[in-house]
Amino acid sequence: MTSPTVAPPAALSTPRLWASGVATFALFVAFAGDGIRHLLSLWGFVAVSILAGIACLVLLAVLRPTYLRRRTPKALLAFTAFALLSVAWSAYPGASLFTLTGMLLCVVAGVFLALCFDWAEVVRLLANAIKWVLALSILFELWVSVVVRDRVLPLWVDFGSEPPLLAYWSRNLLFDGGKIQGILGNSNLLGILALFGVILFAAQWAAGTVRRVSAIVWLVLAVGMFLLTRSSTMIIAAVVVAVVLAGALLVRNAPSPSRRTPVYLGGLVLLLAAAAAVSLLNRQLLALLGKSEDLTGRLDIWQTVIETAGERPWVGWGYSSPWVPWVEPFQDLVVRRGFLQLHAHNAWLDVWFQLGIVGLVLFTAVLVSTLWRSWFAAVDRPRFDLRDDRPYTVLSLVPLLLLVVLLVQSVAESRILIESGWVLVVLFCLKTKQHPTIVLDARPEASRVPEPGR
Repeated sequence: MTSPTVAPPAALSTPRLWASGVATFALFVAFAGDGIRHLLSLWGFVAVSILAGIACLVLLAVLRPTYLRRRTPKALLAFTAFALLSVAWSAYPGASLFTLTGMLLCVVAGVFLALCFDWAEVVRLLANAIKWVLALSILFELWVSVVVRDRVLPLWVDFGSEPPLLAYWSRNLLFDGGKIQGILGNSNLLGILALFGVILFAAQWAAGTVRRVSAIVWLVLAVGMFLLTRSSTMIIAAVVVAVVLAGALLVRNAPSPSRRTPVYLGGLVLLLAAAAAVSLLNRQLLALLGKSEDLTGRLDIWQTVIETAGERPWVGWGYSSPWVPWVEPFQDLVVRRGFLQLHAHNAWLDVWFQLGIVGLVLFTAVLVSTLWRSWFAAVDRPRFDLRDDRPYTVLSLVPLLLLVVLLVQSVAESRILIESGWVLVVLFCLKTKQHPTIVLDARPEASRVPEPGR
């Protein structure tokens, strides 16, 4: 007698396995964009990005995930629409169309991740992509220090006989104890991914979703690489993350909603005290972090951007993130240490410059609303029916902590607007709206992706 065929679990079905593979690939492309450009050139990166975007679109069509229209994040939709409309008044329409293509690819990847995977899967996919970046980065730095034994420049770009220091892919500093740049060619970008890794690997370990030995190995690697990048911005981000984490845990442990008020008031006092300390002791703090008083040239960059943005204050010059170096005014707008800068080193100034005050208001609405939902997803018990006693899961802290890192980075860098930054913003903005309840299991039906054909 022939036994009946048992259907494989949804997570192990062929479309789901393809979806996981494509999601990891898309995230790797988003996280490792600079490294791919250094290896394959800008146009090679564009080709790989389009391939990843098409794959995400195809799987969205195949999986047909549930989408609740009433839970559409309106701020995100409005900001995206306004950026697209800016082509109409852009001072560089070709550059706007080029960079908007990249923005839309990031939106596609973020939507794919938000709709086709539950929260535990999202954390797993983010962690897997970051593992690839960290592992390749340490191997790359080892290869440079052991085999090449000299600094390495990106391929496909001619920097002349005396390349500026900022142009090097690796400076061969691994055995000198600092500032390694990994496959990204930038210590600040590698630092943020290492900090992401610390958060994700620790959350997986605490949630029991990975083996203990594996979690410890990857956590040690992430911490080690974070220390080797010696990124001042990410050191500040790590401190802020620790404070936010402590605050979230205190709110969770409050016995009643009314007992949360002292925690919030204490957080406000701490914030005001920190602002006062930064204002009064800024020179000492900068010296402690190894920064000059002009924030490594950022003050001059910001002044240039502010003056340029002031010429078109309301709707901006037109979207272009990153700045396209072969069109005006970007060809020589900001040059630092012989290296042309492709962003304002401050996301908020960048948005004002490109989309004016209107765009800045919409951008602020996107981040504030996403942070608001992420905070309450982290501090409130999971609830999607009459039960109000479900246990907290450590995974619900992940969106909040990653967003905090992005927000701290946005003060000194504009990366939140492109590649991995914008993918994560779209992912968390849409996911916290569509599926606000973050649980490890027993998830509501709305967060499950149906099998094709069902």
